[in-house]
Amino acid sequence: MHSHEPVKQLDIIPADQLCSHLPTHVVEQLPAQGVTVFAVADDASDTAQFSARYGFGLEDCANTIVIRYRKEGGEHYAALVSLGSLRLDINGAVKAALGAQRLSFAKREAAVEHSGMEFGGITAFGLPDDWRILVDAAVMEREQVVMGAGVRAAKLLLAPGVLRQWERCEVASLTLPPGDDAP
Repeated sequence: MHSHEPVKQLDIIPADQLCSHLPTHVVEQLPAQGVTVFAVADDASDTAQFSARYGFGLEDCANTIVIRYRKEGGEHYAALVSLGSLRLDINGAVKAALGAQRLSFAKREAAVEHSGMEFGGITAFGLPDDWRILVDAAVMEREQVVMGAGVRAAKLLLAPGVLRQWERCEVASLTLPPGDDAP
């Protein structure tokens, strides 16, 4: 029997204390309703360690990946939100969704500098206004997902509907189909 309930009690950060735990620009963009913020141990911030320690499956961990791409002669950044259990189709679906001529994963230093967040904790909320935010369609099929909170010491727990209601969120199919689900 497989349970989707977290193994450990979550250390919830009260709304009135968010500014002392998260970057201000992240707090300012968080929806007023539907997001639970909780503290995590720094050594359990990365997806696999987080999943093992806190009892969330990789299919419920939504990672935010920063992409640098060229389009119409300019260089742009975008954030891709996808489940930890799936692989992004970078050169197919992602390139097409962005209309990019070329794209690559942003270097760690650039992702941190441009997002104003800690590497390993980057979230879709609080990113620069000129970034596109693409959320993989598979994320929207989950009951709830865990996302970064801008720092390694916290995570966000939310229903994907919260993302769907956010005007900056663009939903697109960005991942490769799981290999073992082929007919």
